[in-house]
Amino acid sequence: MGPLSATAFEAVAAKLRASAGMAAKADIGLAAARLGLSGADAIPVGDDCAAIPDGDGFLLFAIEGFMNEFVAGDPWFAGWCGVMVNLSDIAAMGGRPVAVVDAVWAKGEDGAAPVLEGLRAASERFGVPLVGGHTNLKTDRGQLSVAVLGRAKRLLTSFDARPGETLVAAIDLRGRYREPFPNWEAATDAPAARLRGDLELLPMIAEAGLSRAAKDISQGGIVGTAAIELARWLMSFPSYGYLLSAAPDDVPAIFSLFEARGIAAAAIGSVTADRRVTVTNGGARETIWDFSQRPLLGCGPPPRRSEDAA
Repeated sequence: MGPLSATAFEAVAAKLRASAGMAAKADIGLAAARLGLSGADAIPVGDDCAAIPDGDGFLLFAIEGFMNEFVAGDPWFAGWCGVMVNLSDIAAMGGRPVAVVDAVWAKGEDGAAPVLEGLRAASERFGVPLVGGHTNLKTDRGQLSVAVLGRAKRLLTSFDARPGETLVAAIDLRGRYREPFPNWEAATDAPAARLRGDLELLPMIAEAGLSRAAKDISQGGIVGTAAIELARWLMSFPSYGYLLSAAPDDVPAIFSLFEARGIAAAAIGSVTADRRVTVTNGGARETIWDFSQRPLLGCGPPPRRSEDAA
């Protein structure tokens, strides 16, 4: 796909800046500020999981809550995603999951059943146990949150991305959209062994020292493929999708690991020190978010000392 016209590129950038995914991430910043949390805390806040030092590794702890509209519109898949997206958060930190717990609110047993069935199906397919949670069957609407515990030997953390590193995107394209939400679904029909092996790539990359920084691709989406309408893909939430920051010399090895499992991987940009998220189209450039003008989560790491930057 060649460069977009100037008008089309500006329209895509405007959609990204106004996307619900970006707004939702900014909402996190409001809660973090109220709670007094930041990336400078003893346990830095703002990554895919809290990474708690534990012996010679880390305990990983995270939680996801789901939109009421999603739970109402596709309750089985919401349950499935309750497990899947939490496992993705663990993998994005270079970890392996231990167990998940859920909290389900529903109007009666019939309202809860498909959500619980989706949770159970994903737990069995991914091979990660559900070990308890909370249930309320006397509410007027369905709601869902799911938490996960994991462990990592060596972290992938967004705080460790360095200017000059290559930004790699890895996405499983063997899927399709699950309407009406912007979810690129490539997991529910996949064999259990493939799902588990694909997640294992992230801790392998961390432990091999090929990358120190990663994020799973969530509601903000990223640039991906020209096979579908571009703006939609930019804001899509893939069931398996990661961004990794790596030294240029390590990028070919990362590509090989993903490609060996049939997962598309490509260099899509680079990490810079100018505190902006930008997209380019030929010689044109548009800023999607300028952190010097407005924080997103408000949980950035503290400034590094000059001796640490070497």
